[in-house]
Amino acid sequence: MPKIDIAAVPARKGSGYPAPFNAPCAERIRKRLGNAGGLTDFGINLMRLPPGNWSSQRHWHSHEDEFVYVLEGELTLIEDDGETVLRAGDCAAFPKGSGNGHHMINRSDTTAVYLEVGSRSPDDLITCSDIDMMSPASDGRFVHKDGTPYADG
Repeated sequence: MPKIDIAAVPARKGSGYPAPFNAPCAERIRKRLGNAGGLTDFGINLMRLPPGNWSSQRHWHSHEDEFVYVLEGELTLIEDDGETVLRAGDCAAFPKGSGNGHHMINRSDTTAVYLEVGSRSPDDLITCSDIDMMSPASDGRFVHKDGTPYADG
């Protein structure tokens, strides 16, 4: 059946970032709806971001388009050109290869809920804008920008 039972989709708390980069995202909760539906060309995540948490480290994708749509609450989008408040009904798009690092922070006092959609290119390289970290989609490891692995990753 194509209908996805959202309540049955496993929730993953936190991020896969190595310490200390995982701390700002420690309370975020992701449900991989695309995986639950058997999708392989693109992913869809239902995200819950409590107050004070980050969606991710600020990053950009070499080969993956990304899109977010806010369902509930308020988020502050931070990118190279500054900050923009996103509220329920707002969306943002991040074309692959732009070099425009982005992430969202919940600066409100209520949990925000949003959809995160992205293509699944095996050639994608995620580059963090503000820290010495990147991650190739081919293996999902987190490495320094010179390619050396993190000790705990």
